[in-house]
Amino acid sequence: MTNIERFSKRQGLFALKEKEITIREDAPEVLRGYIKMAYYDLNKNPSDLRAITTRVLRIPPDHNNWSEFPNIDYEVGEHLESCDWYLVYDIVETIIQKLNPQEREIFTNEINEYFISNGIGWKIENGLIETRGDEVFETAVKTVVSVLEAAKLETAKTEIREALNDLSRRPIPDITGAIQHSLACLECVTREVTGDSKSTLGDLMKKFPRIIPTPLDQAVTKIWGFTSEQGRHLREGQAPEYLEAELVVEVTAAIATYLGKKLGVAKTEKDDLPF
Repeated sequence: MTNIERFSKRQGLFALKEKEITIREDAPEVLRGYIKMAYYDLNKNPSDLRAITTRVLRIPPDHNNWSEFPNIDYEVGEHLESCDWYLVYDIVETIIQKLNPQEREIFTNEINEYFISNGIGWKIENGLIETRGDEVFETAVKTVVSVLEAAKLETAKTEIREALNDLSRRPIPDITGAIQHSLACLECVTREVTGDSKSTLGDLMKKFPRIIPTPLDQAVTKIWGFTSEQGRHLREGQAPEYLEAELVVEVTAAIATYLGKKLGVAKTEKDDLPF
């Protein structure tokens, strides 16, 4: 195993280029092969990987294969190539669980860089595979989590994390769940800012029209209407799409960040919010 940077990185010639995300509900053949390569780079043997693939896929090892190369290597290759796409990501998570901290960091970086440079909409975060959006989405989510944590809004932070978990579900993301949880995050923050712990977000926007500068307040009202329609009162044949849910999470995260920052400033300066 080695953690030495390659020539291109040492010389400042390497630039990781983020490719547009085009792959979510799939694990391309080249990714399956790369996982095996990245694992072997940690000085691991094919038999080590076979112990993981057989466990995740719930199949017995072929005891007729006893040599590491080519027999067991070929066997684990077949496991990776033939399993359902979402099980590939289960295998990645299991690999990470079995690694020591240094190995985990190296393997995680390798796979995450592969995801970014090949347009795969997943990322490894804290040892788990989670949904990955474009740069704007990722920035919005990371920022809101940080702001809510600083403002000690644990319930709101939990809700936005649950929204991400819903988008990350495999093989089918929970679209309506993501919309509901992102709305709940914004509602929690708005209740804290206004001091009204019972009203819905829609009612809060009517009771406290200055909470968001006009005409942006109308956008929040429209989001409430959309999430209420698509997340809570879903109609047959009108299910929201993944990108719509991702947009709702991104927008609500940005608004919750704005309100969370205002709340943080007010607490620091011990001022009352003018609502």
